[in-house]
Amino acid sequence: MLTRLFYKRLALILSLLIGMAGCATTGTQGGVGEYFRDSATTARVKTALIANKAVSGRNIHVKTESGVVKLSGTASSQEEADTAAAIAHDINSTKSVQNEIAVK
Repeated sequence: MLTRLFYKRLALILSLLIGMAGCATTGTQGGVGEYFRDSATTARVKTALIANKAVSGRNIHVKTESGVVKLSGTASSQEEADTAAAIAHDINSTKSVQNEIAVK
């Protein structure tokens, strides 16, 4: 019984350590604060894309690094791709936008 409890706790501790290692920053990010700002920016952009009827937000992928929003995926027209970039640019925490949306 004691051994089973020990192994459960050990598994929990190892899971937490592995999870924390996954949250470690890379050389391209300035730290935990920047990671959370980038995550919030990505969420704001994605929400704005989905809310806009002129853009198919489900086909556009958003990634933010150091305030730079990168858009990828597909759009049905160049106008839709440009609109998506404009929406991303209008988010306050966006420093710049890299529009790599392919028009199909």
